[in-house]
Amino acid sequence: MTEEPVIRIDKVSKSFLSEEKPVAVLENVSFNVGKEFLCIVGPSGCGKSTLLRMIDGLDRPSQGNVYFHGKPVEGPTPMMGMVFQTFALIPWKTVLENVEMGLAWMKITEEDRLRRSEKFIQDVGLDGFEASYPKELSGGMKQRVGIARALALEPEVLLMDEPFSSLDALTAEGLRKEVLEIWSNPQFSTNSVIMVTHNVQEAVGMADTVIVMSPRPGKVIDNVRIEMDRPRDQRDPRFYDYVDRIISRIS
Repeated sequence: MTEEPVIRIDKVSKSFLSEEKPVAVLENVSFNVGKEFLCIVGPSGCGKSTLLRMIDGLDRPSQGNVYFHGKPVEGPTPMMGMVFQTFALIPWKTVLENVEMGLAWMKITEEDRLRRSEKFIQDVGLDGFEASYPKELSGGMKQRVGIARALALEPEVLLMDEPFSSLDALTAEGLRKEVLEIWSNPQFSTNSVIMVTHNVQEAVGMADTVIVMSPRPGKVIDNVRIEMDRPRDQRDPRFYDYVDRIISRIS
């Protein structure tokens, strides 16, 4: 018996009005997400981030549906956590307060909110920085706060919108390894990760599945299963083969 997908994207299209004329951003997008690490790649403007927002319930499709365990997504849920490219931290709040913000609307006690926040701050390597403000943190540390805030929800699905694109190469590589370690650790509740990225090497290095999008209006033009064990060696000929396949489809 086939296992029901965690997320099902079913014939999703999205249009926006520009100067009173509809502009198609996504067209007839369909794919499933299981208990896996899935990356979405494609050229700028093809609707990757828009699709991620619809999965999270922050936006609605013009046509089609997004399903979470078989039920239509009609709004945000604490079962999904989002990590943003721009960190999205409140500058006048401390690290601890920024992480706690994600839990403020949940029906949990103040003690449980503090416990969760402190735990995930420690898990992402920021123990001792709870009272620091964003201006006192490096880019990598700010993104760790964003990851801790999303994980504190104890979500089943973690959504990441180009989370490493604004970081230097060494910091980004370190955080990629940390995210994979957190996701693969059975003590964490997150079963599925959906990450948007422009970086094809990053996608092949991290993902079980890579969804390849066409230029706008974005359509799924390839669904690539990465059959390599982790950690992945970029010098492996198979790694180059996957990268070449994806780049050739995009270009």
